[in-house]
Amino acid sequence: MAKFKIVTTAGPGTGVPGAGHELEMEALAPIGAEIVEVTGGEDALAAAVVDADAIYGKGRPRITARIIGAAKRLKVVSLASVGVDSVDVDAATARGVPVTNVPDTFIEEVADHAMTLILASWRRLVVQDRLVRSGEWSKARPMLYEHPRLMGMTLGFISFGHVARAVAKRAAPFGFRMLAYDPYIEELVMSAHGVEPVGYDELLRLSDIVSMHAPGTKDAHHLMGEAQFAKMRKTALFVNTGRGSTVDEPAMIRALQEGWIAGAGLDVLETEPVGHNNPLLKMDNVILTAHVASASSRFDVARKRRVGAEMALVLAGKWPRACVNPAVLEKSTLERWQPYSMERGPGN
Repeated sequence: MAKFKIVTTAGPGTGVPGAGHELEMEALAPIGAEIVEVTGGEDALAAAVVDADAIYGKGRPRITARIIGAAKRLKVVSLASVGVDSVDVDAATARGVPVTNVPDTFIEEVADHAMTLILASWRRLVVQDRLVRSGEWSKARPMLYEHPRLMGMTLGFISFGHVARAVAKRAAPFGFRMLAYDPYIEELVMSAHGVEPVGYDELLRLSDIVSMHAPGTKDAHHLMGEAQFAKMRKTALFVNTGRGSTVDEPAMIRALQEGWIAGAGLDVLETEPVGHNNPLLKMDNVILTAHVASASSRFDVARKRRVGAEMALVLAGKWPRACVNPAVLEKSTLERWQPYSMERGPGN
């Protein structure tokens, strides 16, 4: 009989404990843990976690306060994602249960994608491609005569976590002036990356490109709304590789339709997948990708090994490497080990 029971929602496995979870089990098998898959929604998951030591969150169903409350032996909730909006973190914190994520696993991929959207949006790459393919070659060059060169433009980051810092590293050689708004990050961290800390309104007012990296938390919900888009320059672009919930999508659509801003590059939307009648689909000044910024050949391997390692640490009585509610660790009986960073887990 396994020493620890981990409950997760069903995936492509066979129903056999651990099947389809070989990568997670690399760290979990040595401590005597098993992974049990559950099919169904919230009711099924709440029933299955009664004797669970850990919950392995895969996005759906959401790990609600009810599910957390039903798990009498719960020691950890682990997510194989950067975002933590799929779990009620407040409910877990109230129970003294750490919630882990994988905040530094896909940093380089997301930063590459953000930089791609910045460059492609600025140079109107998709429209340029379309003009060539439709035989309108002569219209391509005059379009770009209307736009300044990238060097000397101001790039503003909303939130300055791991991804934004990696984007700043990529953006610096292009000659950007870089600003950031993040009340949770020390100014010295920003200045070390060549970024000037500013207030939110100042960032919106001064930036030629605004890059959103805020996590999908309650505090960041609809951080960009009509009031914020109205403060941006009419020539400015908005790029989002963070979370769709940080943006009031109807407000963004209005800003694009009415010319409050010049365009957008979006990997995430408030409702995914995008609806077939979403106005964004017909806008030439918008580049859309299908929430793929973190994707690469190492995606599944890296995140599955990491989530297995995080659960194994807590079940073995140690602090996890990444915890989105670190206050619970100080009050727990878990053993602290090095290296450990208290830096905000869900930052994007």
